Amino acid sequence: MSIDASAPLSGTALTLRGGGYLAELSTVGATVRVLRFGDRDLIVPFARDEVRPAFRGATLAPWPNRIVDGEYRFAGETHRVALTEPERGHALHGLVGWYDFAVVAHTPERALLTTTIAAQSGYPWRVRVDVDYRLDGSGLTQTVTAVNLSDTPAPFGTGPHPYLLPATGSVNEALLHLPASRVLEVTRRRLKPLDLAEVAVDAARFDFREPRVIGEVCIDHAFTDLARDGAGVASVTVTDAAARGARITFDAGSPWVQICTADQPGGPGSPGHRIGVAVEPMTCAPDAFNAERYPFDTGVLSIAPGEAASVTWTLSAVGD
Repeated sequence: MSIDASAPLSGTALTLRGGGYLAELSTVGATVRVLRFGDRDLIVPFARDEVRPAFRGATLAPWPNRIVDGEYRFAGETHRVALTEPERGHALHGLVGWYDFAVVAHTPERALLTTTIAAQSGYPWRVRVDVDYRLDGSGLTQTVTAVNLSDTPAPFGTGPHPYLLPATGSVNEALLHLPASRVLEVTRRRLKPLDLAEVAVDAARFDFREPRVIGEVCIDHAFTDLARDGAGVASVTVTDAAARGARITFDAGSPWVQICTADQPGGPGSPGHRIGVAVEPMTCAPDAFNAERYPFDTGVLSIAPGEAASVTWTLSAVGD
């Protein structure tokens, strides 16, 4: 297949408008490149003709977060995948983040994208991934559907990777509302999962069940046991002191959420340092494919041959 040298580096650009929102999508990674409400950004954007910075706004599949050491066991077999996070020695954020998705449909308020994960060393299953974006007055809703095209069950997980923004001010000044009662503790350098703990284990870093200022704390952890409404929906918000900012909502299909304050090893002055708060609903925990290692349910999905699994979340504005 020939490559269109005139296409933006982030892939084919798709624009959606509706309900006061503007969304700009890129086909590489089925990425949300820009999301605005009125004249303000709800997520950290990047330029159309730019290689996407890391996984900013991307769709993560067939696993979000990490596979520790790039090795896992599933159905009695050991598999090894490429170490795409070499500084920590893990396989990061799945396989489709750098795939150029095909456009199935595009209207002013909807874009349907698709790709197929080829069976390969380390992940010997063929899985189609459909990503459906819809924009209206409630915000940008994304539905990810995985269809197992193989003849054996396939392990699967997914999630988005937006960096939410308060309407004004820095990450340090932003208020985070994260209604989670447990956090997954990890090792300091490699972020290898250990065990679940109550957020009170380090309340200054982890307990945001009531909205409060983030301050200087560094967070790069997964949370679970989220408070949900009567429909089973959880909501995480990042706002300024005037309660204006961004929200992501997700149903019980995502029992985990990763929060990252985007701290860079070089600290202040490093590109991307604390540019926003990554809020990543996930269908499964970090290192979920290694479910046998942990004393809790990691949430890894096992999709039967010919079957499908879907999950949905919505990004929206908080305040006028």
